[in-house]
Amino acid sequence: MKPSTIKVPDEVLVDLRDRLARARLPNQIDGIGWDQGTDRDYLVGLLEHWRTTYDWRQTEARLNAIPQLATDVEGQHIHVLHARSERPGAIPLLLSHGWPGSVLEFLDVIGPLTEDFHVVAPSLPGFTFSGETSQRGWHPRRIAGAFAEVMSRLGYEHYGLQGGDWGSLVSANLADLHPERIIGLHLNMVTAAPPVPDAALTEAETQERERTRLWRRTGIGYQEIQGTRPQSLGYSLQDSPAGLAGWIVEKFREWSHGSIAEAFTFDRLLDNITAYWVTGTATSSLRIYWEMRQAGRQAVPERRVEVPTAIAMFPGEIGYPPRAWTEAAYNVVRWSSPSKGGHFAAMEAPAEFVDDVRSFFSTL
Repeated sequence: MKPSTIKVPDEVLVDLRDRLARARLPNQIDGIGWDQGTDRDYLVGLLEHWRTTYDWRQTEARLNAIPQLATDVEGQHIHVLHARSERPGAIPLLLSHGWPGSVLEFLDVIGPLTEDFHVVAPSLPGFTFSGETSQRGWHPRRIAGAFAEVMSRLGYEHYGLQGGDWGSLVSANLADLHPERIIGLHLNMVTAAPPVPDAALTEAETQERERTRLWRRTGIGYQEIQGTRPQSLGYSLQDSPAGLAGWIVEKFREWSHGSIAEAFTFDRLLDNITAYWVTGTATSSLRIYWEMRQAGRQAVPERRVEVPTAIAMFPGEIGYPPRAWTEAAYNVVRWSSPSKGGHFAAMEAPAEFVDDVRSFFSTL
């Protein structure tokens, strides 16, 4: 593990502003809003803010105020934010993000969490500061194994896990691979198949299943593209900051609890989008969807996860499986419903996120 800092070359930021000034946007049908994807008027405002007002150097300084390390695991560069607590006996806590998020999601929670935890937040292989992938096979289970190696190199033999989106599956796999090392598993997104025989659903669970089915009918197209042709899509995202912003910001709007204006400022959205742009990892971040399809059952836990597990059901999440399904796959000891927040819980509702994580691990 070697010390690391983030320093984006000036010419990268100059080129970004130049590309934004020359952005060529399509028209939009009058009055259609977000029904066909990212709303043009919203995107125009975001791009103008990006070009004229947003300051990456402030975000870079904020990141560099957090100790950072870098290492190679199986030939892949892995970058880690590592903020140690001053509290004696603090629990090491591994935070794992997903797509289209990044470690930038955690900027508002790392400080509060260090009151109780040694916080470790690696960038997934292929994502932002861990750089592009150059090999096949970086699916969630392999990433879990790499993160276990990172924790060993940091000297942490026993630690907690927290994950959402792909980070949820990475964390579940790590708990399955090394249950003897994991104190507890906290998830703010969970997937689970129906047990056999299928469990009866409550009225609330039935409504939740209908919400998830609607999303699968209308909002899952990105998964089909990224899971089958990530490279083709990636050429556009890698070359056009407007295209990258349009592709990513739709997800932050669709998966938030309140309106996008209520949930996220332009600056917070651009922190995350800019991290993808300046690191050139828009394309490689998509590959995890393709790798997951190639690996299939090899990329998921082999058995029920017996590590004590907390499920935090943030109200703006895409959807949740019924509790009986989840308990068939995980040793669920806590089931909570925070009052606000969505898929990007640490970013949208940092206080609620920290409280839920702290409450769970305080019981173990």
